[in-house]
Amino acid sequence: MENIIMYGAAILAVAVVIYMLIKKMDIKISLFLMGMVLIVVAVLMGKDIAVKEFVSTGSLWLDPLQVIVAQFKDTLMSAGFVILILGGYTAYMSSIGANDVTVEVLTKPISKVKSVYFLVPLVFLLGNLLSLVVPSASNLAIILLATLYPVLKRAGMSALSIAAVIATSATIVPTPLGSDNVAIAEELAKHAAFADLTVSQYVFNYHAIVSIPTLLFIALVHYLWQKYMDKRSNAKHQESDVEVQEVKALEGGKLFKTVYAILPVFPIILLLVAYAVQMATGTSISISVEVAALVSFVLAIVCELIRHKADKKVLADTEVFFKGMGGAIPIVALIVAASVFVTGLKSIGLIDALQETMQHTQGSGFGFILPLILVLFTALIVLLSGSGIALFFAMVPLMVPLAAVADISPLALSVPMGLAGNLFRAVSPVAAVVLIVAGTVKVEPLEIVKRTSVPMIAGVIFMFILSMIIFL
Repeated sequence: MENIIMYGAAILAVAVVIYMLIKKMDIKISLFLMGMVLIVVAVLMGKDIAVKEFVSTGSLWLDPLQVIVAQFKDTLMSAGFVILILGGYTAYMSSIGANDVTVEVLTKPISKVKSVYFLVPLVFLLGNLLSLVVPSASNLAIILLATLYPVLKRAGMSALSIAAVIATSATIVPTPLGSDNVAIAEELAKHAAFADLTVSQYVFNYHAIVSIPTLLFIALVHYLWQKYMDKRSNAKHQESDVEVQEVKALEGGKLFKTVYAILPVFPIILLLVAYAVQMATGTSISISVEVAALVSFVLAIVCELIRHKADKKVLADTEVFFKGMGGAIPIVALIVAASVFVTGLKSIGLIDALQETMQHTQGSGFGFILPLILVLFTALIVLLSGSGIALFFAMVPLMVPLAAVADISPLALSVPMGLAGNLFRAVSPVAAVVLIVAGTVKVEPLEIVKRTSVPMIAGVIFMFILSMIIFL
């Protein structure tokens, strides 16, 4: 009877969460609610709440809320604080115009390239590079449609090829500034095998060795697929009615543009330099993401003071940084909501049950089955909902326990699942980025998906095989 209640509660909770994802409802509330319900079910079953050193309120109905409080405190002291700092820095970079300078500096050389199809992989890789500065796929697409669309049109590229490249511009670039990478690194660091793992180490040691070859492979497939599709269509889409927003030319000299183009990516430069020094010399120099962002923030303030001749308004404008931190709270809340939901699943005994049922897979040579199931599950959710970020955050606390169940490295789960969610987004006809691009180019979303599906699916297959070779 206990197993029936456990599996029934778990299946119902997961079904509700999936329904909310597909219907594009606020997933945080769903995860919080289902997590609390599962915790109540666990207590009624006579089980303990699966939170380390949990102190009960003495009330069955208040304990789930106490779990939320405990998870918020724990998250804000670790991954949550990093995400808040990065949210503030990104907001400040946008406020002072540094992001616009970076985009202009990086996109300007594109106009000098004459070969139309050589531009396809080039723009794809450039777009991924720009996602370091503009992490939102939708916002990046809007910027690229405004800045690159006219340039690529003049070069003779078809509208659908341009649309496909722009729709896939924000995918899996390895960055220690990504909230998903911060979350998984923090989770892995809690366990002995990855003790003291930093987000920089996770990204540069594990993520990058899969994501960089995958990006290069996708760039090649993009080149071949767009060329093939253009020849097959035998006619280019008529773009006379395509409207793109005007972008103001940025004023300033070479020194200004050079410095301000570097500022948005300066935290990454600092982290890379520190990592390289540490690897080359064996010294204990280690810069955290928080410190790198704060150093860059101070440097940006100095640059602004010089630029505006010590105008006191510069210091007043730093308020944007702290408002940006507040703007990142929904991401932190999503991580906490996912943790509460997973706590509920653990409390009812689902993880222990999974461990027992999957024991036979250990050492049987089928270690790839669990990662494959999770990637396929991710594909289904992303295709139906247009986003996989909520699903990934919900799975982060389960990565290590599930990996232990299957007797494989947690990296064999975290890397493929994280990358798959970002790659499949451009294949979903309901994804915001696809809808924005389709609306601008004035075609149906499925026309865009025809152009993005082959490069992205090929990339997922390549990424999965490479991940299994490296991490299993």
